Amino acid sequence: MEERALALAIFVLAYLAIVTEIVPKTAAALLGGLAMVVLGVVDQEHAFEAIDLNVIFLLAGMMVIAHELGRTGVFQWLAVRTAKLARGDPTLVLVLLCLITAVGSAFLDNVTTVVLMVPLTLFLARILSVEPVPFLIAEVMASNIGGVSTLVGDPPNVVIGSAADIDFLEFIVHATPVAVLVLALFLAAVYLLFRPRLRAANPVRESVMEIEEAELVTDPRLLRVAGPVALATIVAFLFHGALGLEPATIALAGAAVLIVAGRVSIEEALREVEWNTLFFFVGLFMMVQGLAEVGLLSDLGQALSDVSGESVGLAAMLVLWPAVLLSSVLNQIPYTTVMVPAVGEMSRALAVGEGAQNPLWWALAFGVGFGANLTTVGAAANVYVVNVAARAGYRIGFVTFLRYGALVTLVSAVVASAYLWIRYLAS
Repeated sequence: MEERALALAIFVLAYLAIVTEIVPKTAAALLGGLAMVVLGVVDQEHAFEAIDLNVIFLLAGMMVIAHELGRTGVFQWLAVRTAKLARGDPTLVLVLLCLITAVGSAFLDNVTTVVLMVPLTLFLARILSVEPVPFLIAEVMASNIGGVSTLVGDPPNVVIGSAADIDFLEFIVHATPVAVLVLALFLAAVYLLFRPRLRAANPVRESVMEIEEAELVTDPRLLRVAGPVALATIVAFLFHGALGLEPATIALAGAAVLIVAGRVSIEEALREVEWNTLFFFVGLFMMVQGLAEVGLLSDLGQALSDVSGESVGLAAMLVLWPAVLLSSVLNQIPYTTVMVPAVGEMSRALAVGEGAQNPLWWALAFGVGFGANLTTVGAAANVYVVNVAARAGYRIGFVTFLRYGALVTLVSAVVASAYLWIRYLAS
């Protein structure tokens, strides 16, 4: 009991420090994780094993690739093409960027997509003379929504698909309809809510239309190397299962090839990595492992199973709604990893269908996917965007993100609940 109270106290204190930002959030997460080890809640070996290196190395590799692409000017070129397509209307630009981000997240994964989209977005906001924070928040939310739709769109989906034996096509058939519906509502809300705030003066629009985007490509030689490497990396992501390689391995391979072929110094490549983001996740994974080690998370799964009784419908809602709330606090990846065995036990106890026909797996996938939009720490993509924005001089605070995310998450969860009930539970 003492260990449980200690683990919970460490987590709550660290999380309060992250939310209030009384200390840098990376320092708070690392101190929380180390406190779990030093105070004996979790041993060092288990704490380090809990660090998901697939997430860490995927981020690191894609940061290098995205930065080298950025040096070529290709993001500026894409930004101007997007702005011209929207005829310089910032609201339409925002909707287009969200749509591109959501579709990209479905086939790459949301982390990779935002790593590629953020430089483009910051440049676009600059040339349109608008505040970039609404763009960045809306984009990362679109990436989380789009990521729900496929097996490779979100790291938790890979964990769920593996545990439940759900393949790529089955994931599309079952998850894409609700993701498309939520995305349509989200894009409509973005257009209506942001249109009054995002108005570019006519001179700004005219200046955007006059930009010669071809002149923005500043390093064609590097682009001839970085472009094919980035494209090959993206294609490899799509077929990573057939290749037998984790996305992290592919990202690191792409970064290594680019460093060699693009004649990039290793020192420069290491400077391109957002170490703040990576070490934040190191601390977070260690803290969550502390909660798991003392049995708090397994007890949660057992409690949900006990409360649901023999009702599959109640069980689905008890999986979905806590997943929405808790994954946004614990981060969706460690939460999913811990909850998968609990959902498996609930499924066996209730004798529901296997694989893709089991509504409990979809309740978990939708809960952690849509719940990621509630807080800045809900998903790896959120953390990355917040840190990059801060480095560019734009602060996205926990409360600011929550103000946007609460409504988006609530509507998404209600839509997901209705979808689950109509498709799997009503008959």
